[in-house]
Amino acid sequence: MPSYKILVIDDSAVIRRAIKDMLPADKFEVLEAKDGAEGLQLIRQEHPKLILLDFILPKLNGSEVFQQILIQRFLEKIALVIMSGSKKEVTQKIPEPFKHFGFIEKPFDQKSLMLTIKEAMDKVKFIPPPQRGTDKTTVDAKVATEIPQLNQQIVKMQAEIEKIPKMQAEIELLKKQVAQLVTVLKQKLK
Repeated sequence: MPSYKILVIDDSAVIRRAIKDMLPADKFEVLEAKDGAEGLQLIRQEHPKLILLDFILPKLNGSEVFQQILIQRFLEKIALVIMSGSKKEVTQKIPEPFKHFGFIEKPFDQKSLMLTIKEAMDKVKFIPPPQRGTDKTTVDAKVATEIPQLNQQIVKMQAEIEKIPKMQAEIELLKKQVAQLVTVLKQKLK
């Protein structure tokens, strides 16, 4: 009887099959989803112990599925391995270090897969439990209030950044004026 339910979310049937073949059938029951939306549905229905998540997916991509897992705190205790052909595409959306999930670069072998699964299982043990009042509704409300504030900060920062070239030109002009003043003062002091 399998002891771990694993969900493989990948749009490639070949990769889903390869992963299934790499995992010992007596330890793992492997569920499969071909896109992010189907994957999220299976996560909620089946409550897997581990998710192997491709980063480039149809419907909902890996980053969007990952964000849903973060928002819905009850899903955080599911071990997660993100799979991608390029680590760079993952780090563009999720900065390193990857504290709460394992990462494996495609293509991979059975040994790498098993090590990454172990790493993800270990990492999920150290995620702090949700604080009281941090259910999905509370998190959504907090995010809804923080997003407008962050957008305002971004607008202010962009306005400040746009001023930089003008300020640099003014600094250069001031440098020239100071140099001219120094020259005049030196001549007067002679």
